[in-house]
Amino acid sequence: MKPARNSRPVSLLWKILLSTSISITALFAVLGWFLQEQFASVANSTLEQEMRASFQAYDSLWNARADQLATVSLALSRMPQVRAAFGTGDQNTIRDSASEVWDKLADPETLFLVSDPVGNVIASVGKSVDLGQAHFVTAAAKTFPKQARGMVVLGGRLYQIVVTPVYVASSQGEALLDVLAAGFPVDDSLGAELKTSTGGSDFVFLVNGKVAASTLDGSHLDGSWARQTEAAELAAAHGQQVSIAGSDYYQFTAPLNDVQGNPMGELRILRTADSARVRIAQLRRRLVILWIAAMLAGILLTYLLARRLLRPVEALDRAAAEIGEGNYDVRVPVQSRDEIGRLAGTFNGMCDSIRQGREELIRQERISTIGRLSTSIIHDLRNPLAAIYGGAEMLVDTDLSPEQVRRLAANIYRSSRQVQDLLQELADVTEGRGHAREICRLREVIAAAYAPVAANAEAHQVRVKIDTPEDIELPLDRSPMERVFQNLISNAVEAMPEGGSISIRAEREDSSVLVSVEDTGPGIPALIAPQLFQPFVTAGKKNGLGLGLALSRKTVLSHGGDLWTEEANGGKNGARFVMRLPL
Repeated sequence: MKPARNSRPVSLLWKILLSTSISITALFAVLGWFLQEQFASVANSTLEQEMRASFQAYDSLWNARADQLATVSLALSRMPQVRAAFGTGDQNTIRDSASEVWDKLADPETLFLVSDPVGNVIASVGKSVDLGQAHFVTAAAKTFPKQARGMVVLGGRLYQIVVTPVYVASSQGEALLDVLAAGFPVDDSLGAELKTSTGGSDFVFLVNGKVAASTLDGSHLDGSWARQTEAAELAAAHGQQVSIAGSDYYQFTAPLNDVQGNPMGELRILRTADSARVRIAQLRRRLVILWIAAMLAGILLTYLLARRLLRPVEALDRAAAEIGEGNYDVRVPVQSRDEIGRLAGTFNGMCDSIRQGREELIRQERISTIGRLSTSIIHDLRNPLAAIYGGAEMLVDTDLSPEQVRRLAANIYRSSRQVQDLLQELADVTEGRGHAREICRLREVIAAAYAPVAANAEAHQVRVKIDTPEDIELPLDRSPMERVFQNLISNAVEAMPEGGSISIRAEREDSSVLVSVEDTGPGIPALIAPQLFQPFVTAGKKNGLGLGLALSRKTVLSHGGDLWTEEANGGKNGARFVMRLPL
């Protein structure tokens, strides 16, 4: 038996060791993740700064080249001999004149061409291309007389172009004679120059989803980097890490605009992340070593401390199992005066309290059941007995007309029948008999409920309007439902001692009927509104136990419907009760 007694503390011990291991692991994982994220954030920030600096260097170099082309083109367009040559319209004369000046002013690697205002190429010098028509000229014409600059694709190559209009004087002012277009190619050599000037950043020029120029060396990769780039596998967000042909990069993107300023491609500046990745991997290895050491130390200390504390818990465990099976006479031996010993004593006291409380609860529940039944009977009998008493008192003390006597007699008769029905319902519940429902006209049920309280309503100058169609019929337990409407009407009358009005409406909705009882009284106090349908909740009433609405809602629920409150008269005043009854 001794090994069996030691088995459960060992199992619990391992649970504690496991939880401790998880806690220590989670703690160091969070700490390691935080340190790694901080380090990665610093590395990313550094790379982003380097990429932004690379972009600034690219932008400066790019603008310097474009400005140089713009200056040379503008100077060329204003030379008298060039304008004279352009005026002849002869292709050879234009080419010779422009070439002579262009070779002196511009870089021989640049492209230079002359076209008419609609884009027909007249002559080209420098890095000439075979063009029949320069379509970008008509696109740039919107900016004339200003120069236009942007990216164009000529002869399958990407160029940075500056378009300069050439005007001549005429009788009507200046007239557009020809158009000069100068540009430099965007190729791998330009990318290499940019890479050198930016300290090692790589550049990729994309036009229409294709790589136009790049500094990435993909010759030994069978073009896989180009396919990845063209397939848009590079993310578009600034500073996001991407992978190309097995290498990690951080990227910065910028649009490439045409001569109209519309994007036609994009530039991606890439900075290798290999160095940051190596540093992060080294930090991760160190954190793993520290995590293993701390976890082993924590588990060892936990084992030594928990081993001494878990043995007395076995007795509490067995006693708790007995309590779960309903044996409240179980006792735990108190073997020490420390926290475990005090816990054992408290456990024994708890068992005694539970046993006594359970016995007392059974007694109180029986008494409460009798009290609730008596209270319900008293509440239901109060209204008909009050009607009988009031009617009898008026017959004895007042000289009434025959019509008034017949009316009081009818009220007394109905109230007596209601008392008899209540007693019969009590007998049915006691003997376990159910109530048979009958098809009733809703208007007749409401009218029967209003009849006993009509005199009280007239005495308080309360007008009651029953707006219910005659053809609405539904299965009801008539007597309880009459008490529901009678309770709602009498509550509304009592809430308006200075007079007012009550409106009862009914309308069909799908397979049910919505009935509303709305008055013009002071409304429902905000203090009791949330607990309005709970037993014994009442406010502002001289009589009543606070059971009417609770019992009324229970009756409606037993019919498969519901009873609730809504705002009345646009939320200004009054109370509005709505019930849903199935057809």
